[in-house]
Amino acid sequence: MKLYSFAQSSASYRVRIGLALKGLEAEIIPISLLDNSHQSEEYRSINPQGRVPFLVDGDVRLSQSLAILDYLEETNPASSLYPETPYERAKCRAFAHVIASDIFPLQNLSTRKKLAADFGADEAAQANWSADWIAKGFASLEHELCRENKIADNGYLFAEYPTLADICLVPQMRNARRYGVDLSLFPRLVSFDAKASEHEAFTSTAPETQVG
Repeated sequence: MKLYSFAQSSASYRVRIGLALKGLEAEIIPISLLDNSHQSEEYRSINPQGRVPFLVDGDVRLSQSLAILDYLEETNPASSLYPETPYERAKCRAFAHVIASDIFPLQNLSTRKKLAADFGADEAAQANWSADWIAKGFASLEHELCRENKIADNGYLFAEYPTLADICLVPQMRNARRYGVDLSLFPRLVSFDAKASEHEAFTSTAPETQVG
């Protein structure tokens, strides 16, 4: 199994966490988003979308972090990445998609480059843009946690073990800190992030542990 990954990529980090939680090993192949390695002809011959992460498992070729994590779940069901009941599984997916589908695309590198190229947004303006969208998304997630009275002392977000929701939250919290989001507004998210961030699967695959 091979995983094309960029150390600082939130989406890549998600998949690395998932692999670690399931005890699966993959060869990590660094693809930099900073020097345009992801746009090279060689890499696009592997992944036409030119993004990371990208998983190769035998004849399987998969892009998109959540699709990759679902593949890992279905092919290696032990140490599930989901809660046990259908309703909790659906809520877990919804939480993850707020981050992966609503928040993340509006603050990722390609979006920030477009803001700079088309609208002349400097780094400060890009950071403000990113922080605003992260805060809006976090506000809805915090509200849901408050409404259901979920607290980290009782476990992870949707189970007694980390699930897809925790996998998405931790990388996004790193982005929030990077862009100066006022996290005092989201105490429950902060507490769940702190809990998951201490888990070995999260610490052993964090950006600072990666090469390239």
